[in-house]
Amino acid sequence: QVQLVESGGGSVQAGGSLRLSCAASGRAFSTGPMGWFRQGPGKEREFVASINWSGGRAYYADSVKGRFTISRDNAKNTVYLQMNSLKPEDTAVYYCTAVLPQNYYSPSGPWGQGTQVTVSS
Repeated sequence: QVQLVESGGGSVQAGGSLRLSCAASGRAFSTGPMGWFRQGPGKEREFVASINWSGGRAYYADSVKGRFTISRDNAKNTVYLQMNSLKPEDTAVYYCTAVLPQNYYSPSGPWGQGTQVTVSS
């Protein structure tokens, strides 16, 4: 069973940057694809980005393409999300989780507690 702990959230002004981290424990992390999702106020949870085991393939939501970069360090069991040029609409709780090997846009769980990102204009 994988356990996930997200960190790195905070409050920034529009145009700023944040780097989120997701520390994972458990054997599944070392072999599976991982992703970031977010849930904004009054919205459903949505896909943000995902990455395969080697880090050689990454997928992004159109809304973050060109601004966010997902990466992973398997030696540290950690997935990162570098967020640049942040916009107020990026305000959300950000979660990392495993994603389905057959569909990198779909979460397979489990979920961590999330980390809050707030972007002010």
